[in-house]
Amino acid sequence: MKTVAIDDVLTTAGTGAFQRRLLGIFGFVWAADAMQVLAVGFTAPSIADSFGLTVPQALQTGTLFFLGMLLGASGFGKLADRVGRRKVLLVTVACDGVFGLLSVFAPSFGALLVLRFLTGAAVGGTLPVDYALMAEFLPPRSRGRWLVMLEGFWAVGTVVIALAAWIASAWGVAEAWRWLFAVTALPALVGFWLRLWVPESAMFLLRTGRAAEAKEVLDRVLRRNGRLGLSEEAALVVPPALPATGLFSPELRRRSLLMLLVWFLVSVSYYGVFTWMPVRLASEGLGFVRGYGFILLIALAQIPGYALAAFGVERWGRKPTLIGFLLLSAAACALFVVARDPVLVGGSLLAMSFALLGTWGALYAFTPELYPTQSRATGMGAASAMARLGGLLAPSALSLLVAQSFTAAVGLFAALLLLGAVGTSLIDVETRAKGLS
Repeated sequence: MKTVAIDDVLTTAGTGAFQRRLLGIFGFVWAADAMQVLAVGFTAPSIADSFGLTVPQALQTGTLFFLGMLLGASGFGKLADRVGRRKVLLVTVACDGVFGLLSVFAPSFGALLVLRFLTGAAVGGTLPVDYALMAEFLPPRSRGRWLVMLEGFWAVGTVVIALAAWIASAWGVAEAWRWLFAVTALPALVGFWLRLWVPESAMFLLRTGRAAEAKEVLDRVLRRNGRLGLSEEAALVVPPALPATGLFSPELRRRSLLMLLVWFLVSVSYYGVFTWMPVRLASEGLGFVRGYGFILLIALAQIPGYALAAFGVERWGRKPTLIGFLLLSAAACALFVVARDPVLVGGSLLAMSFALLGTWGALYAFTPELYPTQSRATGMGAASAMARLGGLLAPSALSLLVAQSFTAAVGLFAALLLLGAVGTSLIDVETRAKGLS
């Protein structure tokens, strides 16, 4: 009997039609989830008008949404490591679409808060499990690049929500928040049907004693990519795992603590900027750095950030690329603090968008590779939960600082991102071109 490792099979299969279809399906809902998250800043003024609130009060929808994401990321990530990735993905994306669509018809602000919390829980569960499953269908040599490509769909969602908000503003749509929530919910409903095609992870199946099913899934990958299936006598070998797989076991404690810290610091900075910036630029701005047109430019600046991250994680490695983007993000925030000329202000905002989204791309490529299969979705869920904690603080705890000075808040973000670069440099492993365990 011939034994073969899953990573060897995936290397033979390469990245072809199977991975492209998987990327399209996951990316479609990933873009929808980006729209759900960033709708917080775009819908706040309209929600305030509808229910007679101030904008900070309306931003409580963001607080409840991120609280839901925090709980959903942690809970669904653990569940995916126990019952499988596919089941959790189908449940979360269905709830994402249903509760998101119900938000459109919320009769009161209280009802809207409940629905945004439930939508956030579903979105929080979708994001980390997507990455765990996508990573487990990719060969080691191209895994980082493809994971950044998946994260790149976040930029697509950012552009779509910015464009939708611009159109709603230009047309003078009444209660524009209902229109925007509909735009964010419908792709998730479509995504549920698309995800019925996605198989369970072969790595998860093998780890849970279902070797025959794992072999069938790998045969499907091979044939879809135009390769020969596994021979009947081939037997899949379980890769060696760490003796303890808890996130804070001795073998994983250092990387887990540092990576969770980095996720928190990046998310506070990112959501601090992108929750408040649409509100401020649409109403105040500075010269040409104002309105939805410039917000759309900021969204478009994210795309080359992802492209450079996709190149960097394979060429230079995960850690160097992540550190580089964190330093660039901090520098862009610092430039905003000292800038007085509209050109410099606009340039710093574009650089912020470029660098912060490149940071996310490198972060999402690096994190799932730090953990063995038994803990991968849990690790991604914990990281995502830290990101949601940062997002939870952005519209609430930071509101007092932002009210005093948005510039001072951005200066704080520069310091946090610099600290994130230091934390990344202390992580004890580089995962470029390494197999999953």
